[in-house]
Amino acid sequence: MISKNVIKQIHSLEQRKFRKTEGKFVAEGNKLVEDNLSAMRCHRLVATTQWWEQHDYAHSLAEECFEVTREEMEKTSLLQTPQDVLAVFYIPEPSPFTPSPDELTLALDCIQDPGNLGTIIRLCDWFGIHDIICSATTADCYSPKVVQATMGAIARVRVHYLDLPECLANARSQGISIYGTFLEGTNIYSTELSGNGIIVMGNEGNGISDEVASIVTHKINIPPYPAGSVTSESLNVGIATAITVAEFRRRF
Repeated sequence: MISKNVIKQIHSLEQRKFRKTEGKFVAEGNKLVEDNLSAMRCHRLVATTQWWEQHDYAHSLAEECFEVTREEMEKTSLLQTPQDVLAVFYIPEPSPFTPSPDELTLALDCIQDPGNLGTIIRLCDWFGIHDIICSATTADCYSPKVVQATMGAIARVRVHYLDLPECLANARSQGISIYGTFLEGTNIYSTELSGNGIIVMGNEGNGISDEVASIVTHKINIPPYPAGSVTSESLNVGIATAITVAEFRRRF
């Protein structure tokens, strides 16, 4: 049995201010919950009888466990189509981060669409990028829409919110290459790339900010095909990130 008060507390985590004050976020669905159970501390685990019958071991992995009916799950879930399991996890404590000259890191400058951010986190998981550095204006990676879009990758990719220009400037002073995508950049397929450094992706509408652009050491571009043809104004940032990261990984 799950109380109305507990349901209310879970629903409050849709809002960023409550996620921040409570230090918790919601994940729904078997894949997401199982991935996060192995990586994060779980506060509440809410699931149908059918789910518990197949995952009895999970009782020991959460501070509070609730077995609910389908009707109760529909009232508890934040999704239009509720799944068999929902969990409330503690947001990991932020830790100091310094870009490594031996790793490929992704930087996000004011990415605002939750679906795009979730997709990008999932891409990083696929391509072996373990850290993403974000401007303070980038969407919250623990919002329900972002978490769902990561398909479990949020458990394996570390997302850091910090002063992006300062972090990039420090990295550049240490000789770390900083790549940024620009319409006026050089063709990514004919540009010399390295197996490490930082790739910067910009805002959906405005691209990379002027302050961050001034720190970029290599401006690159994904050309349309055929060259010079009339095409869409730009690529979706999630798709552009996939193409860019894939090209870096293809080379190294």
